[in-house]
Amino acid sequence: MVKQIRPAIMLIVLMTVLTGLAYPIFITGIAGVIFPHQAAGSLIERNGKVIGSDLIGQSFTGEKYFHGRPSATTDTDPNDSTKTVPAPYNAANSGGSNAGPTSKALIERVKGDADTLKKENSAPVPVDLVTTSASGLDPDITPAAAEFQVPRVAKARSLPTDQVRALVAQATQDRLLGILGEPRVNVLKLNLALDTLK
Repeated sequence: MVKQIRPAIMLIVLMTVLTGLAYPIFITGIAGVIFPHQAAGSLIERNGKVIGSDLIGQSFTGEKYFHGRPSATTDTDPNDSTKTVPAPYNAANSGGSNAGPTSKALIERVKGDADTLKKENSAPVPVDLVTTSASGLDPDITPAAAEFQVPRVAKARSLPTDQVRALVAQATQDRLLGILGEPRVNVLKLNLALDTLK
């Protein structure tokens, strides 16, 4: 029996070292050389300080900034560890709300958000401004969602709407290879570009 167990144990140890250590280290090293920005987390720096990532949304609430999609991420309630509280864009707890179309709380939240947005602009409210993504961390909005917010941002910054609209057009990323995904606008990058305007 020892003759049969020993090779099995040795094979488990060997495969653990190969597939659990050597291969990931090798691939991580290659990724760091070929794609250094992405391998480091696609971090965005401003004045030598990391302020975010291309891949994770942030909460912008001011009138002078474009707002991203709502986030359904949560965190532990500091007052009661058995409960959770909303924590928008909490990267440590990625996930959607799992609320379905019959959820009364979801319907009320979406209606409330849509009513608030209708006060801002009489145009139809883009769906991504009132619905969360599956991860709760989506950094992008549709060009229609960005366009919807142009009048508010332009008014708050005392800028011509055409100038803000042109900035949105510059920040719009097309489909990958012209066929994969949808056109999108990274909210953090757009807001950083806004801050550089005089």
